[in-house]
Amino acid sequence: MTGGDGEALSAPTAAAVTSASTPTAAPEAAAPPEGPAAPEPKASAARPGDEAALQGSSSAGPRLALPWALLIALSGGLVLTAAFPPVGVWPLAPLGPALLVVALWRRSLRGSFVVGLVFGLALFVPLLSWLINLAWYAWGALAAAEAVIFALLTIGQRMLLRLRVWPVAVAGWWVAAEALRDRWPYAFPWGRLAMSQAGAPTAHWAAIGGAPLLSFLLALAGSTLAWLVLAPGPARRRAVPALAFAGAVGLALAGGLLPVDPVPAGTPTATVAAIQGDVPHARSLPDLLRATTVTANHAAATERLAAQVKAGRRPAPDLVIWPENSTDLDPRLYPAVYATISSAVDAIHRPVLVGEVLQNPQRNVGQLWTPGRGPGPLYVKRQLVPFGEYIPFRGLLSHITSLVALQPRDFTAGHRAVVFRIGKIKLGDVICYEAGFDPLVSSEVRAGANLLAVQTNDATFEVDGQRGESLQQLAMARIRAVESDRAVVVTSTTGVSAVIAPNGTLLAHTSTWRQAVLDEKVPLVSRLTLADRIGQWPEFLITALTIAAFGWAVAGALRRRRAARAGS
Repeated sequence: MTGGDGEALSAPTAAAVTSASTPTAAPEAAAPPEGPAAPEPKASAARPGDEAALQGSSSAGPRLALPWALLIALSGGLVLTAAFPPVGVWPLAPLGPALLVVALWRRSLRGSFVVGLVFGLALFVPLLSWLINLAWYAWGALAAAEAVIFALLTIGQRMLLRLRVWPVAVAGWWVAAEALRDRWPYAFPWGRLAMSQAGAPTAHWAAIGGAPLLSFLLALAGSTLAWLVLAPGPARRRAVPALAFAGAVGLALAGGLLPVDPVPAGTPTATVAAIQGDVPHARSLPDLLRATTVTANHAAATERLAAQVKAGRRPAPDLVIWPENSTDLDPRLYPAVYATISSAVDAIHRPVLVGEVLQNPQRNVGQLWTPGRGPGPLYVKRQLVPFGEYIPFRGLLSHITSLVALQPRDFTAGHRAVVFRIGKIKLGDVICYEAGFDPLVSSEVRAGANLLAVQTNDATFEVDGQRGESLQQLAMARIRAVESDRAVVVTSTTGVSAVIAPNGTLLAHTSTWRQAVLDEKVPLVSRLTLADRIGQWPEFLITALTIAAFGWAVAGALRRRRAARAGS
């Protein structure tokens, strides 16, 4: 690679480029074409319509040659992946955004797309590797689609790098990009920075501003680190970036000092049992989904718990929770299934929340069964899994592939929060995929829930012993516990099942592919955290300010383009 005057730079030196605080001449120099060792042309070389003149320059000074930039982008995506379970090294989370900034520094818009694509593939391909148990093409298609979306959004981050306050703007970009991916083109919340922080001191910020604020602080630590790396010249020129980086890291870690988790004195408690019945551990999906066996397994585990309670070896639970898909056969249509569930409920003589698939219309629900009465109120899953419970763009895709036939009928989504009232327990239920969506979990708490359940079925994604999906979802549940200051009970057909304290600590958990019963006493907290009171406003505000910053950057680029044309 070369500097602005064409002199050769070594690879380590190549990362040191001028910070955004360095004054630049007007009109600004156009970015050189992508490729190694390309000297930068003078501003007079800019032509009307030239892409580099439109985008502007981050600052005067050298940039990484494209091969180096792609290598750093690849490293950044892999490092960020390692912050999430199953590796789960949470301090690595800010390093991913930092490396992305370094790779994007003074790139063209086309080059920025390529850099973003490499980063996105390095992030999503390993992060979603558990999908190979469903189908290799499902893994490849989803990872590639997410990487392309990320790459397109990365062009926006490149434009923000031309602002003097780019470290703050880049942190906002991560929140805005996550907000978009959570909603469009199909909702998929995996890979959010905040969800890498389960068990970390930084996680407590989620109780203040939710997952978006936590993502912002992590990204700010990363962008200020990039500012420090890119700062030019002697140590005195690096003092401000160094202070900014230290302040951002200190602010994120200060979450551990926030008094957000103490359970108030006199808070009522309840004993809750989570039943992990297990499913047949077979390679074929038909064997995995033998519904009657799965239901019988959960009923048998519940009946053994009832025997242990009667013998005085376990405390009597106030509530029992079965996982998602405890039965895939509608109990109303299959008398044998109804009898199996009813017998288990009568044996434990406590209310049991059962995960069911109901027909006419087809719905994924949690239904509360009570002794002597049978099935009662139910919660219908609101956020359906794309390509799992419904096919997005079904009409279009049916002309392209026959794979849409794998899900011939879309599930029907629910439309409201439901709180199950069982004595002093007010239970809010979210089902599997829904744990990743801020508004859904918050709506249950604001509806009055003092305890949260996450019913899930991970069997499809664990066939070959991969626990990535289970552990990633468990990390989301732990963040939700902190965010809402509620105990959370995670029940899975195959594991990992867990009971989580309001501060995100694991009170108990299971391994995978075994039958297990968890019973724990948990607090029933009723107060609302600041995050639940203000709802989505932090995300909306940060996203709006980031869009405004992007508009300002584009307007500046257009002014420079007009100036370049006038100068020519």
